[in-house]
Amino acid sequence: MLTKRIIPCLDIKNGRTVKGVNFVGLRDAGNPVELAKKYADTGADELVFLDISATEERRKTLIPLVKEVAKAINIPFTVGGGISSIEDVELLLRNGADKVSVNSSVVKNPDLIYELSAKFGSQCIVVAIDAKQIDGVWKVHLVGGKQPTEINLFDWVKEAERRGAGEILFTSMNNDGTKNGFANDALSELSQLVNIPIIASGGAGTREHFLEGFEIGKADACLAASVFHFDEIAIPDLKNFLKNEGIPIR
Repeated sequence: MLTKRIIPCLDIKNGRTVKGVNFVGLRDAGNPVELAKKYADTGADELVFLDISATEERRKTLIPLVKEVAKAINIPFTVGGGISSIEDVELLLRNGADKVSVNSSVVKNPDLIYELSAKFGSQCIVVAIDAKQIDGVWKVHLVGGKQPTEINLFDWVKEAERRGAGEILFTSMNNDGTKNGFANDALSELSQLVNIPIIASGGAGTREHFLEGFEIGKADACLAASVFHFDEIAIPDLKNFLKNEGIPIR
């Protein structure tokens, strides 16, 4: 059985790690390089770095910072934010990223998923999806959650897989930063729909929430930010807890 993964996420704005609730009210969470090193040293399985304002500000990801983080860690490293071309991905991979996370650009141009996976391999391409449940329907949102669409979450996940996505990073905007647990019903449905790994994001507040994300949500990985950044949950403690609960964990 494949082991489940624990993934801290660095949301980056103006070169600092930030965290909000429901995608708003951002507060400073520290130096990204120091945090990255701490997570790599304490047993994180992977690290995700999202330059959250790159798309909105119409600029590319912060390459010097990516390079610095990559040098500080020895675990798989996914980078996202403002990626819209083969050249963008080449630059990030050359500067230390192992995988890239694409979001708004591939919703606008779904062919880009195929182009990127054909060039770099699907294992390198993570399609990130920010979605919000509105009147019982999950709708995809773009530009760091600021731009709603009429696209159905489940339809888009199936299409992303068909076009060559290697993984899905699903963030529930309803749950983000609330510490009330992951959107396990949606996660469970996603995991049954597709054959590629699903990373759960948005809502982790306790060790039990990670357990539920794996057991009820059937997630392949659970991603979290503030509980790690503000030392509310230590990764070694979380992994021991999950192992004791029978979750296959590294």
